[in-house]
Amino acid sequence: QVQLVASGGGLVQAGGSLRLSCAASGRTFSTYAMGWFRQAPGKERDFVAAINWSGGSTYYADSVKGRFTISRDNAKNTVYLQMNSVKLEDTAVYYCAAGLQPSVERRRYDYWGQGTQVTVSS
Repeated sequence: QVQLVASGGGLVQAGGSLRLSCAASGRTFSTYAMGWFRQAPGKERDFVAAINWSGGSTYYADSVKGRFTISRDNAKNTVYLQMNSVKLEDTAVYYCAAGLQPSVERRRYDYWGQGTQVTVSS
C-alpha cells in the first residue's frame, strides 16, 4: 500500500516556474514507477510525465517536453515535477500516481495522490 500526498501547487505567471512534490508513505516507494497527470476543468485527466523506479528513464507528453522535468529522490520517498516556462494551458489540477511500470495510461497506476492546483496567469 502506498499513500501519496501532492503539494507545491499555486498561482504562477506565464513564463514562470513552479516545483511540485509528491511524498509517498511506505518502504516500497523505490520499487514503483511514478507518474504525473493533470486535469483541466471539463477535460480528461491527461498524462504529463513518468519516471521509472531508479530515475534512469523518464517520459514526457509532447506538450511539456523541454519545459518540465520529472525526478525522484528514493531516500526521501518523493517525486518532483519541475515546471519551467509555464503557459496558460498548463493550468490544471496535477496528480501524482504510483504503478509497477511507467506508462502514459491512467489505468496502469494503482495509487493516486489527492491533486494540487496549478493556476497560470497572464
